[in-house]
Amino acid sequence: MNGRALIAANLRRLRAKRGLSQEALADRAGIHRTYVGSVERAERNISIDNVGRLAGALGVDVRELLVPIRGR
Repeated sequence: MNGRALIAANLRRLRAKRGLSQEALADRAGIHRTYVGSVERAERNISIDNVGRLAGALGVDVRELLVPIRGR
């Protein structure tokens, strides 16, 4: 399992579901916009602290960024 790709796909899906831009999510999480973009492209080995920040900014439990989506 590619953990970066898993987080990237879940982050992109959850962000889009909430109608947030990368910039809006980054502002909510206190993270730079380009960092969010690189996470969504699976270019970064993101720290657990930043996973927590992004989950909080999305209003979801951290597990939602780490669990594979069924049926894909």
